[in-house]
Amino acid sequence: MTDINTDLNLKLHMRQCIQKVATGPEYSKDLSYEDAYNAMRHILSGEADPVQVAVYFIALRMKRETDEENRGTLQALIDVSVINTANVDEVLDISDPYDGYTRGVPASTFVPAVLATMGVHSVLHGLEQVGPKFGATHHKILKAVGLNVNLTPAEAVAQLERIGWAYLDQRQFAPRLHDLIPIRQRMIKRQVLTTVETLLGPIRGQRKTHCMGGYVHKGYPAIYASLARQAGFDSAMFVRGVEGGIIPSLQQAGKLFYYYEKVEEQQRDLMPADIGIQAEVRAVPLPGDLPAAPVIGDEIATAVDSDALAVKAAELGMAALGGEKGLMYDSLVYSTSICLAHLGRYGSMQEAADAVRTVLDGGKALETLRAAA
Repeated sequence: MTDINTDLNLKLHMRQCIQKVATGPEYSKDLSYEDAYNAMRHILSGEADPVQVAVYFIALRMKRETDEENRGTLQALIDVSVINTANVDEVLDISDPYDGYTRGVPASTFVPAVLATMGVHSVLHGLEQVGPKFGATHHKILKAVGLNVNLTPAEAVAQLERIGWAYLDQRQFAPRLHDLIPIRQRMIKRQVLTTVETLLGPIRGQRKTHCMGGYVHKGYPAIYASLARQAGFDSAMFVRGVEGGIIPSLQQAGKLFYYYEKVEEQQRDLMPADIGIQAEVRAVPLPGDLPAAPVIGDEIATAVDSDALAVKAAELGMAALGGEKGLMYDSLVYSTSICLAHLGRYGSMQEAADAVRTVLDGGKALETLRAAA
């Protein structure tokens, strides 16, 4: 990377980057990987002018971020984050949306406990609340379960080694990135950090680290695959999931993009009926009795109270881990089966699904979740 030593040079570099990306639809210019990297490092230093930070992020978004800009931004985040290697051969990283869920009851929080019960070490990461959705996050759901959501990186690694899974909060492993939340809240709209922050991979395996993420819009699998390679993931899979998460629609055909050994991604179709899932809705619907989100000052509220939704997700998730049939149970079967098949643990998704149902029905996954308490 170019050595930018002084505060003056950093400020001048930031100014130059803004001049490139914020000159309108016809004249805006793309940044190089190095430019994006250095701009993000300046922002993470805490010395950048907050108005310039907001202009920079919005201008990037308006012109549409390039692959080099995305990768440069991601690498800057990785370089100032706490990234640990666990004393296990392989780790699966769950890269779910940090801004949470608002349109249904999320199930993905409980996938790591199922995977761990089946011998796959996995890490879940996130934060308490961030825009643009301000939804029910893994942090809120696991807190509602009664688990510690503020493990240090060392404690999370130790838990993963001990019981097979862990949750690690952004505040703990990427504090400089977490410090940007106030300005992100004020910006309202999605920007590059929303895209790249889920790909940091805070806990790695000694031999291999895999990534499982979700997407909504058709252009994102290639974007996420490139970021996953930049982050060093040996393999990755990206599901067209509900609200951009790792649970596909339970009602209709879905798509999976994946790669192995960092080579070009491939695609295959997913059919819930192929593993015995028949549903009339895409996901676990919102209960009708959830309270509306409180409006505090000029905050932009979601349709429902995210804390109340998190409590409901915790309730249904625990029940599904204990073998209770329903849409939450089916969601865990579907997502976990995709992962197990991708990792080659079973010869087909149907075999994987049968094994997951056996684990859930026996209540072992619930024990694995509770072991984190």
